[in-house]
Amino acid sequence: MAAHQEKKPSEERKHRSTQNDTQTAQVQWGRAWEVDWFSLASILFLLMFAPFIVYYFIMSCDQYQCSLIDPLIDLFTGNKHLSDIWNKTPTLTYRAAGIYTLWVAFQVFLYVFIPDFCHKFLPGYVGGVQDGAVTPAGAVNKYEINGLQAWIITHVLWFANAYYFHWFSPTIIFDNWIPLLWCANVLGYAVSTFAMIKSYFFPTSAKDCKFTGNFFYDYMMGIEFNPRIGKWFDFKLFFNGRPGIVAWTLINLSYAAKQQELYGQVTNSMILVNVLQGIYVLDFFWNEAWYLKTIDICHDHFGWYLGWGDCVWLPYLYTLQGLYLVYHPVQLCTANAIGILVLGLIGYYIFRMTNHQKDLFRRTNGNCKIWGKKPEYIECSYMSVDGTKYYSKLMTSGFWGWARHFNYTGDLMGSLAYCLTCGFEHILPYFYIVYMTILLTHRCIRDEHRCFSKYGKDWKRYTAAVPYRLIPGIF
Repeated sequence: MAAHQEKKPSEERKHRSTQNDTQTAQVQWGRAWEVDWFSLASILFLLMFAPFIVYYFIMSCDQYQCSLIDPLIDLFTGNKHLSDIWNKTPTLTYRAAGIYTLWVAFQVFLYVFIPDFCHKFLPGYVGGVQDGAVTPAGAVNKYEINGLQAWIITHVLWFANAYYFHWFSPTIIFDNWIPLLWCANVLGYAVSTFAMIKSYFFPTSAKDCKFTGNFFYDYMMGIEFNPRIGKWFDFKLFFNGRPGIVAWTLINLSYAAKQQELYGQVTNSMILVNVLQGIYVLDFFWNEAWYLKTIDICHDHFGWYLGWGDCVWLPYLYTLQGLYLVYHPVQLCTANAIGILVLGLIGYYIFRMTNHQKDLFRRTNGNCKIWGKKPEYIECSYMSVDGTKYYSKLMTSGFWGWARHFNYTGDLMGSLAYCLTCGFEHILPYFYIVYMTILLTHRCIRDEHRCFSKYGKDWKRYTAAVPYRLIPGIF
């Protein structure tokens, strides 16, 4: 161990380039080993109330024209009982079950059986077989990156049906939205439960499992790091990207079709929602290989949080703006429409360029130019589990010199733009910006706690050089 610590700088730097990711993963691996009372209380709250929150939002649109207050008023004044609202809610149907089963099966087929060909003719796109990050047990999983291809095939078939084959109405998703909610819940709970059972009896990698001994926490946050079936079906990558995110743009298109059916036109606000959220979805799949290095893949285990969340929470609550505009069509004036579009595009530009700067800096080990200049950085050191000293570089140039998480700032600007398309008559469409603000702020704090534990006093030097988290001069 002493010999490792006394390596010459050149040797040490070379050594860290091959083992840095492994040691970092072992030191800062994923979720907690032990569960404190606050974490347990939060877990129990989400397990009990998150499904109800989704139902309440969708029911409010279906029965109360998207008012979140009127159902409560009816209940408190005695005008209605919970049974009245529940009895009026559409039930699970064979039609919805068939639609959902075919949808998931089709996405599994595209994911597992159709190797990526887009990378062969799209310049700059990284697809096909790619290596993931090093797992805590030292494994490097391989992934078939073909999400963009699946998105393209799915949408080509959607438009071919809408304009030529006419096998089903483009409004099919909206028309079966609540029955499909029950199907999504069944899949979300089924895959989460299966993943937990699998981790006990036949894990893909036993060394990459983490048990706390608390059933609820393990069920929520997951035990197995990268559960797989066979060589290529990776639970985390599939459920993070497919079927929820591929469906995101289809859901919005179905909302637009319903608007056309009901009112004879598609409003500019609905077009903005489809365009801005479509850009985000396409960006996700264009950069799917980069996504393998993000916190969802590198640190999170697969449990109810990802399984149910990707099946239910994401497709139902991330698309509230389009759903609202079906019930309340908003035709924005030209100035407002342009302003919202500009806000969304600037937010996307900041989000993408900030991530690009970080990726470029990492790939070149700082031997690059950011905004035309060699980037400045703070060199940090940390100790691995075997006592070896390693070095990392934290960039303080470009957008990363403005704030420590400026990519999240761009994400929040885009999120606000989605909500602004809906006007100000109801608060329901603004749930998304509230949720994203809480989510990303919590992620900031969680990331920085991990970095402080890893880098110690060097992290304090970095935060002194870049004092703001999200908004320069404010926070």
